[in-house]
Amino acid sequence: MSKIKARKGAPYARILGVGGYRPVRVVPNEVILETIDSSDEWIRSRSGIETRHWASPEETVAAMSVEASGKAIADAGISAEQIGAVVVSTVSHFSQTPAIATEIADRLGTAKAAAFDISAGCAGFGYGLTLAKGMIVEGSAEYVLVIGVERLSDLTDLEDRATAFLFGDGAGAVVVGPSEEPHIGPTVWGSEGDKAGTIKQTVPWDRFHSGDVSTLPLDSKGEIKFPAITQEGQAVFRWAVFEMAKVAQQALDAAGIAPDDLDVFIPHQANERIIDSMVKTLKLPAHVTVARDVRTTGNTSAASIPLAMERLLATGEAKSGDTALVIGFGAGLVYAATVVTLP
Repeated sequence: MSKIKARKGAPYARILGVGGYRPVRVVPNEVILETIDSSDEWIRSRSGIETRHWASPEETVAAMSVEASGKAIADAGISAEQIGAVVVSTVSHFSQTPAIATEIADRLGTAKAAAFDISAGCAGFGYGLTLAKGMIVEGSAEYVLVIGVERLSDLTDLEDRATAFLFGDGAGAVVVGPSEEPHIGPTVWGSEGDKAGTIKQTVPWDRFHSGDVSTLPLDSKGEIKFPAITQEGQAVFRWAVFEMAKVAQQALDAAGIAPDDLDVFIPHQANERIIDSMVKTLKLPAHVTVARDVRTTGNTSAASIPLAMERLLATGEAKSGDTALVIGFGAGLVYAATVVTLP
């Protein structure tokens, strides 16, 4: 017989508050067209993107996270000292260690909260949400702060016609806390590592460390390019459209929710064509509000779902208590989908 005493937390968990931060600078497609041979019409028709936000040097991963988190904590009606854990999903914090979550936890004024980073690309928010729910039910934290934050402008090759227009910067955060009823459904998540090469960093960091610059990519001026995100657009599009609609349906089934029961659909804001295809495949009824934050925010990877959620609530397109299907998918290839009640 085990001598270990189990600790029990809340029966269930729910999202209590949400906050977002978008950098001040708004970048229209015309700026992107300065470095690629394309057109505003082509970019809009292929992605739905009209503008995106790019961070200034002062709008760091930590600074944006603190701004978004402060709003989420206030929205949840708790204090920072009550946060027991901080989970940050990002692929654009360039210091290998320590985790940026530790700096964020300290700057927010938490009482020495557990803090760590995860790298799950565009599915990172769903991964973090699942971890937070587990901590609350298990009893290791009463309130968990989940942050998705990216400065993808730092990882964008502005000469790559396939990706230069896609990415934006920003931070989204939610506070997850205890609940007497289930307000976060079962997570359907996974990975398909055999497709990892379809979205990747162009050059691994150790290529620079080796000192052999002959294998490094050069820009149009003959200068060494900083590592950037690249993808096989058509392969990613097909995977997202055909496979992620199945995952979304599995999340609905796991939560016991029919499409007619949904109020809101918040998919990862990668591409409006992907969003439209998923809505059609899932046969979502006309009353379901669909997040289309991608039009003015671009693809912000781990930040895209909480940013879209925050905007829908702020504009009144969605309201507190609505039932929402959220799904993230991206580099790995990884994915995570669940049904939640909006805060």
